[in-house]
Amino acid sequence: MERPVSHIVGSEADLEAIYGAPGETSTVKVVDRITPEYRPFIDVSPFALLATVGPEGADCSPRGDQAGFVRIADDKTLQIPDRRGNNRVDSLRNIVRDPRVALLFLIPGLGNTLRVNGRAVVSVEPALLESFKVEGRAPRSVIVMNVEAVYFQCARALVRSDLWNPAKHVDAKSLPTAGQILASLSCGSVGGEAYDKEWPERAKATMW
Repeated sequence: MERPVSHIVGSEADLEAIYGAPGETSTVKVVDRITPEYRPFIDVSPFALLATVGPEGADCSPRGDQAGFVRIADDKTLQIPDRRGNNRVDSLRNIVRDPRVALLFLIPGLGNTLRVNGRAVVSVEPALLESFKVEGRAPRSVIVMNVEAVYFQCARALVRSDLWNPAKHVDAKSLPTAGQILASLSCGSVGGEAYDKEWPERAKATMW
C-alpha cells in the first residue's frame, strides 16, 4: 500500500529545494552591530515589535514610545524602557528564563523595516531607570539587549499591505471594543461600556 504524499515541508533541504539559495543582497546586509547606516532607523522609530521565547512558547509584544525610545548605548547594546502596561510581563518573564530576543522596527511612512536579533537581560539599575524618566516617571525595568545580528527588511510586505495609506484605515466602530471583548469573555464581570468610556482618561493618567 502506497503511503500518502506529504505536503508538509519538513527539513531545511526541502525549503532550499523550493526557494533556492538567498541572493547576495539578502546576506551582505547582515552585520553583528549597529552601523552608521542602520543607526538612523532606530533613532527615528517610535514603534517596534519585541519577540521573546520561553518554556510555554513564543511571544510578540508591541513597544511604542517617543521616536528613538530604544536607546543605542553602543554599537552592540540597545536599551528599551519597559513602560507601564497591563502587568502581564510576558516578555520580561520570557527573557529572565531565555535571553533570546528579536526586534522589528517600523518607521511611519517608510517601507523598509529593521530587524535586530540578540540576547537580553532585564535591568533595574537605579541610574539606568532614572535616565529613562518621562514626565517625572521612570520605568520599572529596562531591557538591555546585546546585538548579534542587524539587517533591513525590504519593503514588499508593507507595499503589499498598503499599511501607511490613510484611505485603508479600518473604522474602529466595525470591530468589537476592548470593553465588549472583556465583558463577553468574563460573562460581564469586567469591561463593558464603562470600561471603554473611562479608558482614554485612565490611559492618559498612566501613560508613563
